[in-house]
Amino acid sequence: MSPSSLSERWLVVFIATVQFINIVDFMMVAPLGPDLAEGLGIATSQMGIVTGVYAGGATISSLLAAKWLDRFPRRSAMVFCLLGLALGTTAAALSFNASSLLAARMLAGAFGGPAMALAMAILIDAIPAERRGRAMGQVAGAFSLASVLGVPAGLELARWGSWHTPFWVIGGFTFALALVAARLLPHQAVQHRNLPPSWPMLYRPGTPRLGLVMLAISVMSGFLLIPHLSTFYQLNLNYPREDIGMLYLVGGALSFFSMRLAGRCSDRFGPLSVSLVTTLGYLLVLWVTFIHTQSWLPIMVMFVSFMLMRTSLSVAVNTQLTWVPPPEQRAAFMSLKTAVQHAASAAAGIVSTWVLSEHANGALQHMATLAVLAAVLAVLQPLLMARLQKQITHKQ
Repeated sequence: MSPSSLSERWLVVFIATVQFINIVDFMMVAPLGPDLAEGLGIATSQMGIVTGVYAGGATISSLLAAKWLDRFPRRSAMVFCLLGLALGTTAAALSFNASSLLAARMLAGAFGGPAMALAMAILIDAIPAERRGRAMGQVAGAFSLASVLGVPAGLELARWGSWHTPFWVIGGFTFALALVAARLLPHQAVQHRNLPPSWPMLYRPGTPRLGLVMLAISVMSGFLLIPHLSTFYQLNLNYPREDIGMLYLVGGALSFFSMRLAGRCSDRFGPLSVSLVTTLGYLLVLWVTFIHTQSWLPIMVMFVSFMLMRTSLSVAVNTQLTWVPPPEQRAAFMSLKTAVQHAASAAAGIVSTWVLSEHANGALQHMATLAVLAAVLAVLQPLLMARLQKQITHKQ
């Protein structure tokens, strides 16, 4: 039974659930920054490192996995990766200092990256090109659900119990998902055992390399700032800790609908049009929030606007990338895509720690400088997408 024999609806539900787990596992750490800083003695300005090591683990494993993901049955590979992700997340709950937390997060990323690549390869195999924007918008809704349900729940679990509690819960949920995948995900015969090496897609000229460069630019533009949002709002703008979960709840709820709209618009008007509009909106958000902070604007408006622009842009970028790989190298390309995505977020996290410093009370300094760098990268992304679109059209 191949993935194409499944109904698109249930296939999207399964893939969205895998994405939800990965996103919550990754996103949960940044909002917990002040809690982790207090519990493990990590400086608030160094939280980019904590998110970066997860991305680093995902980068390395995804590069390695690109050579074999298309050579093994999807179900077996997915179960293996989900079990590893569950192990890494549970290990984070057992962390006793900063080093043990970093090691656990790297382990989780090492399995989470290939799991995301497998999920997206299955989706692309099953969904025709003319409906991929809509499907990507639905799967991208996992980000919104992670914000609406996952991140606020993690913050509340940490408040009711301790910072360990969210990792226990996510680890257990991931293990349960692995059991579901083993039982319900259909077996798929291996069709491509003798494939050319996939790594040349990273450095040879052509649409794959250009698409991956575009992705890296887009991801870095967001992740220069994302790991520091919770700290910035709490310690720089004096937003109450107990209300942080509400920011993610409202932002995620609204982005759930905006991402679906972005997917439909990508199908109707093209990903480039969506990218241009959302990039302009993102530049405005950077200006009024970080570069010249408008104190009269409610923090809820700042945060929600940031989420809407970033998530809608992600739908456009990922829809464009589904047109790049040939069928026989879809999992390999998606694995390289995952590697590049996490490498870019790790690099952004590291760069942000070089730029930022902190006051004695933990408030962040030089956020405006970081936002200017994010704006420069944001302008480059639609320019690269326009060039990529021309190359894809020419190949067709």
